[in-house]
Amino acid sequence: MEFTAAFLSRIQFAFTIGFHILFPTLNLGLAIFLLIFEVQWLRTGNPVYERLYKFWVKIFALAFGLGVVSGIPMSFQFGTNFGAFSQATKNVIGPMLAYEVFSAFFLEATFLGVMIFGWGRVPKPVHLLATIMVVIGTTLSAFWIMGVNSWMQSPAGYELKEGIFYLKSFWGAVFNPSFPYHLSHMLMAAYLTTAFVIMGVMAYHILKNNSTAAQKGLKLGLFWALFFAPMQLVLGDLHGVHSFKNQPMKVAAMEGAWDTKKGAPMVLFGLPDMEAEKNHYEVSIPKLASLYLTHSWEGEVPGLKEVSKEDRPYVPIVFWSFRIMVGIGLLFIALSFWGVYLMWRRRLFTNTFFLRCLVLATPLGFIATIAGWMVTEVGRQPWVIQGLMRTADSYSKHVSHAQVSSSLLGFVVGYSVLFSLFLYFMFKMMRKGPEEIKI
Repeated sequence: MEFTAAFLSRIQFAFTIGFHILFPTLNLGLAIFLLIFEVQWLRTGNPVYERLYKFWVKIFALAFGLGVVSGIPMSFQFGTNFGAFSQATKNVIGPMLAYEVFSAFFLEATFLGVMIFGWGRVPKPVHLLATIMVVIGTTLSAFWIMGVNSWMQSPAGYELKEGIFYLKSFWGAVFNPSFPYHLSHMLMAAYLTTAFVIMGVMAYHILKNNSTAAQKGLKLGLFWALFFAPMQLVLGDLHGVHSFKNQPMKVAAMEGAWDTKKGAPMVLFGLPDMEAEKNHYEVSIPKLASLYLTHSWEGEVPGLKEVSKEDRPYVPIVFWSFRIMVGIGLLFIALSFWGVYLMWRRRLFTNTFFLRCLVLATPLGFIATIAGWMVTEVGRQPWVIQGLMRTADSYSKHVSHAQVSSSLLGFVVGYSVLFSLFLYFMFKMMRKGPEEIKI
């Protein structure tokens, strides 16, 4: 594989967005939890909820800062590395990104200071309003970003003239066919990831000193996970069926399906071979893929051979990312039901093996989220805008190999330092625990 400036630009964008997505994922879920903690504190007066709020709001602020720092360079890359794409889509994507900044980012940035520093300095209803505004801001940010991404997956509300996309319907472009599936799946991923982060950290403090506040936090996270883990499975299935109808080659890569078949099997394991056009060491369950994709045992599932080689995504990445994502999702469901069983038996806070499992599961949601994005983005290839613009036609023509190489190296070094600092301060705050927060 030749490391051209175009290929390095794709690596650079994948690296920066993979780094950036960690922080909005955490903040989307944490904002909801902070609101729940504050409402519970106002409703009951129990200082445990105040401790939980003050503990997690510091993590939220730290992640928010890293999200801002890592998000800004991504916007510049549209112009510097993907100039042809920016020129073609500016009338559609430009307004959505602008609304994301003005309606979402400014809302978060305005009220975040009140959330962090206003406790005890402003009236309680004002502080609650600030928390609500931040929740709305984080959700609006996801709304607009998923509007952009889903439009690239299923473009709508546009007309194409001389290679330039023009809006015919702004809301038609935003609410394109794949938008509800992408938005709901991403929000659910964020909520579920955050629930397991909270449960993991709270489990650590229960093992450490049997913290009362940690017990409250763990129970809340468990109820959250019990609802959203199965819900994510349902939404994922709906998303997959939609993609099957609109992006069949993406689903074929996910399934490792090379030949069009009726009664297609679900491939549990295999080593996809792009050259040989088959899976080595395949282990599969007969007809199951047809059942969940077409809701018929004999439904027809298109294979990758339906299109030429240059129109296929890179199958190994899509195939394995999909299995990582689904595997972690199923593990989350199992842990959620296990936790509820232990709570019913009154052993939730004393089963050290379960608590250690929660600690180990803390980062898994982020891994699943990145794997899901890899399925979505790599699975769309070779199209940057599905069926209308190839990725090969999206690059800036006058960016040199040396320029992209040096900027990619700068991102790797800079983000490695930033992430190390983030982990250092995050672990430092998390080790203190909610019981050590001064009220």
